[in-house]
Amino acid sequence: MSSFGALAHIRYLVSKKMHVKRVKMGHAGTLDPLATGVLILCTGKATKQIETLQLHDKEYTATLQLGATTPSFDREHTVDMTYPTRHITRELIEQVLAGFVGDIQQVPPVYSAVMVKGDRAYELARKGKDVELAAKTVHIDEIELTAFDPVTMQMSIRVVCGKGTYIRSLARDIGQALGSGAFLTALCRTRLGSVRIEDCQTFDTFPQWLNENVNENEKQHR
Repeated sequence: MSSFGALAHIRYLVSKKMHVKRVKMGHAGTLDPLATGVLILCTGKATKQIETLQLHDKEYTATLQLGATTPSFDREHTVDMTYPTRHITRELIEQVLAGFVGDIQQVPPVYSAVMVKGDRAYELARKGKDVELAAKTVHIDEIELTAFDPVTMQMSIRVVCGKGTYIRSLARDIGQALGSGAFLTALCRTRLGSVRIEDCQTFDTFPQWLNENVNENEKQHR
């Protein structure tokens, strides 16, 4: 599900509950279709806060498969190249990760929503057109290795970063820095600004939350 798809469904539920045709609503930062986690939705006057919210730092947990790459840098596409991994150790990974803290240059994924002369990069890529994206400066506040399996060559990280950072691109760059390859197998945004995943409603629990809160509001205004 895309972020817009999630927004459209929630907007439909809210509009129906409030007995209006279409509630004004927007989200404060897109999630990749294969990603899970925090998606802040703003309604009504709160939509004015979206730009400010997008500037807040974000925290992610991610799992990387080492030794291979895909065109999209995640599981959306199948493996296109494989690389050696025998030389990779926990010590090497921790050494490499330390080099990604601070301001870094990062090229966004070709399969992303970056605009290229009026078109989305992923739209051009899916049509088989060559897409060249320029590197941009992004900021990594923290990056921590949370797990590493030398048998499956999978590693998990926790990342705190600034606006515009692509964790898929970070995975690709980590793989290259390790003298190998890497792509994402799982990604979760656990925090956006002060909003943590524990504070959020899930897609499935939102209808009940909406029903309870709107009904409570109606009681208070009787």
